[in-house]
Formats: sequence, structure tokens, C-alpha cells
Amino acid sequence: MNAERFRRLVDATGPFVSVYFDDSHDTQDAAAQLDARLRDVRKHLEDEAVDAGVIEAIDAAVRAKHPPVGRSGRAVIASAAPGAPAIVLDEHLAVPPTTTSIRVSELPYFVPVVEHGMLHTSYLLVAVDHTGADIALRDGVSHAETAEGSGHPVHKAHKAETVGYGGPQGRVDEAVRKNIREVADRVTHLFDDKKVGIVFITGDARTELAAALPERVADKAVQLKGGGRAAGTDEAEVHQEIGEEFAKRRLAAIHDAAQRFAAGHGAGLAVEGLADVTSALRDGAVETLIIGELADATVVADHDQLALIGPDADTVSALGGSPDRVLRADEALPLLAVATGATLVRNDERLRPADGIGAVLRYPDMGQR
Repeated sequence: MNAERFRRLVDATGPFVSVYFDDSHDTQDAAAQLDARLRDVRKHLEDEAVDAGVIEAIDAAVRAKHPPVGRSGRAVIASAAPGAPAIVLDEHLAVPPTTTSIRVSELPYFVPVVEHGMLHTSYLLVAVDHTGADIALRDGVSHAETAEGSGHPVHKAHKAETVGYGGPQGRVDEAVRKNIREVADRVTHLFDDKKVGIVFITGDARTELAAALPERVADKAVQLKGGGRAAGTDEAEVHQEIGEEFAKRRLAAIHDAAQRFAAGHGAGLAVEGLADVTSALRDGAVETLIIGELADATVVADHDQLALIGPDADTVSALGGSPDRVLRADEALPLLAVATGATLVRNDERLRPADGIGAVLRYPDMGQR
């Protein structure tokens, strides 16, 4: 995932509360299940002596953003610092976590977002037919609108009627083309204005709309098999297709990282293990951080500078730092990667870096120490 997505976490003030839970909306008692989960989260945070205002902010954020129909998870990270904006990350996950996970720590924990978050935090879902389209913008807060075309009529002409451009069928065809062009114009405006990462298209006229979009938008468009404007459309099917598309792209990103990681070893452009990865992060040399199974591994950082980090206190001391902070590696290393503009990838069976952490480098790291 691109570092810019997590930039707010770098600039925010800790300590942080990081919460992950199943937010699926696929049963009749989904609302009751959500209430139960939030009660459990509240009790856990109260036991951790988290400020009541922060707990209320998390509860309000979850209830304000309705989950999509189907299976999904939720990620909420809040700053518990006095006077700080409470919610610094609030996203749906394509895959729900198997158990609720809650951390209260000095740094934010966002590895589950790297692993299961939607690859694009903003996208358009367009259900289009020959009369217009229903357009939903998903960018943290869902926004929906209807774009009805001005072209009429759009019903097919009777077989006995005159065909050709000037006849009834010709007028129908031109009306349909007009409506598709108007929808394409609206989709393009939203794409540019909202900096959308991907456009999902459903409905009877999805092929026509994809063909009418300018190249920069068409390149980001994905046609879905399900969905549409008809009443009774299966929203869960559409959500599943979107999740499958993101999963496919995530696997492609992991595959690319695995190839570059393997090739980089022979060219000095890949490192693994806590010692070499922390060295590369200090030098700003990491292009892609590969996050594996770090378990409870820790690193040590300077009292004031997270960038002055190492696998142990001796390393930080040798660099002239004050090794006062022992941090979880799965929090500190991804955050420092974001601060230096690196891409983040969660590993799979193709990538097993030493110590559970690896990196593809921008340039050979000559400063490993």
C-alpha cells in the first residue's frame, strides 16, 4: 500500500488505540451483533483506563459509517493524546478479523489494514443502464447520487417501425448514446474531483459506459458481472466481487514484491532481518517494506527520534542516540517506512524474510551496520 494513505498516523500524537473487529452485515441481527462487539470494546478500553472521550469517539465513528452488505471488517485507530483529534484512521476491511484485536500503545498498529484493507480508500460504484446511472462514492463516508440522462426515448422501436438514423430506432439509439455520454461526464468529474482510485461498473450498459470514458478513467475501470439498477439487486454479490478484485490486485502486488525481493538479493537491492532492515530504514533506502510474522519482536529507538532505530540498545547508542524506547517491531517499522515514503506489503507463503521483516531497496544500502 502507498505510504501517503497512512500519512496522518505519522503526524498524529500518541498514545494510540488500535481496534479491529468483524463488522459484517450479512445477518438479520447484524445491528445487535455490532452493539455487542462495541460493548466488549468499551469494556476492554475502560479496563485499560482509556479516556472516556476517546472511547465515545470510537463508538460514534463506528456507528456513523454503515458497513457494506456482506462480510467485512473494521479498523479504527484513535489518538488518546489530550486535545488531539481522536480518530486518525477509520476504514472497512475486505476480510473480517477472526477475533477482535485491541491495542493501546505508544505507536499506532496498522498492519491489519496493510493485509486486509481496501487497496483504494476511495472508489466509485456505478450502476448504469440506458436511462442513466446510480453512482456511489466510497471515500470514508458514502455518498450516493442519481444521474438521469436527458435523452428520450430509450425503449426499443417496434420491428415494423422505420429503422435508420432518422427513424424511431435511430432516435432511440441516439438517446441512449446521449445518456451514456452524460453519465460518463459525471463519472469523469467525480473521478478527477475526488481523486478516485478505481471505478467499478455494473448494469446493463456497463460495456457502453466503459467505452465512453476518457482513457485516464477507463484505465481505472473494472466491469462487474453482478449488480445493476434493477430492484432487488444483490448488494452482497457486488461487495463480494469488489473484494475479489482487491484481493486479486493485492496478490499481484505481493507477487511483484516477491520477484523484486528475490532479484534484489543478487544486486544489493534487498535486505532482511531486523538489523539490516532498520539500517535501511534509517538511511531512507527502503522502497517496499515486506511485513511478515513479527510476533512480539521489539526494536529500540532514540528518545526523541523514531528514525534513530535499531535492533538493540547497543546499535542506537553506537549511533549517538539515547536508547530509551523499546517498541513493538510491527508498529515501529511500518510507521517509519511510511515516514520515509515506502510502500508496504504484507507477505504470504512466497515471502519468508528473516526475523519476519524484509525490504526492497531504492538503491544499494551501503550503510548497513
